[in-house]
Amino acid sequence: MNDLLFELPLPADFNMAACLEYMNRSPLECLFRTDESGITRMFKLAGGPLLIRLSVAEGNKLRVTRQHGATPGILEQEGLARYIVEWLDLDRDLAPFYRLAEADPLLQPLVNQHRGLRIVGIPDLFEALCWAILGQQVNLAFAYRLKQRLTEEYGESLEWEGQTYYEFPGPEVFAEVQIEELCALQLTRSKAQTILTVASLIASGELSREELLALPSPEAAEQRLLQIRGIGPWTSQYVRMRCLRDASSFPTGDVGLQNVVKFLTGMDRKPTPAELLTLARPWLGWEAYATFYLWRALY
Repeated sequence: MNDLLFELPLPADFNMAACLEYMNRSPLECLFRTDESGITRMFKLAGGPLLIRLSVAEGNKLRVTRQHGATPGILEQEGLARYIVEWLDLDRDLAPFYRLAEADPLLQPLVNQHRGLRIVGIPDLFEALCWAILGQQVNLAFAYRLKQRLTEEYGESLEWEGQTYYEFPGPEVFAEVQIEELCALQLTRSKAQTILTVASLIASGELSREELLALPSPEAAEQRLLQIRGIGPWTSQYVRMRCLRDASSFPTGDVGLQNVVKFLTGMDRKPTPAELLTLARPWLGWEAYATFYLWRALY
């Protein structure tokens, strides 16, 4: 089927191949599928599930086509367009970041290698919080395994051409879920409790992405998240980066960031958070992008 829904203009510094390489980093990714030229993902609309495909078209445009399922109305298409722009960070001018990176010995080779890579975001707050919570103090492969189990157990799915596509479950799904059910998926009790707490807050309207974005600063949004038991600095900074689109977010407690800086600088130990803050002074306002590119040296 390949019905064209709409096209979005792409910024000059956008490289689909670099984004696909990042998005294809785990075979356990369950929320979208990638191939050499595009991305296929399921969305839930009022009329039912919809499977769309994103690919680059002539004229430096992102072509969005309907593969299968419901036909979105005009308002739903506008919502999809907003989601895609935020998902792939398409409305951000990266020229200032690339200028500072070209003068930075740590970032310069990474930018040369991955130029056009955008921070692949998680526009849905509940999904972003869950992914960060699942990733607390475990390796990436196990975090993906936990997300896959949670999604397959509680998310909606769509079958098409021999493949199953999933949508991450919404917070309302967890209203009657017990901690033991999540522990059976190999979540720790603390992670299970935090996910249920976050689900309740979002489902009741006590917490929302709109509320966080309306606060006076990203730091204020972080403080709001830190009030939730089970959410610490790393989790809140990760959400600032990938959901709230805060380019200045800097998760200094991230073990992967510490390891890659140790490796690239030849240190005999991992840098302290204070040392990372000193290192990042030239990256002011672009710490999240610097972190994202540094992570690419890990895999």
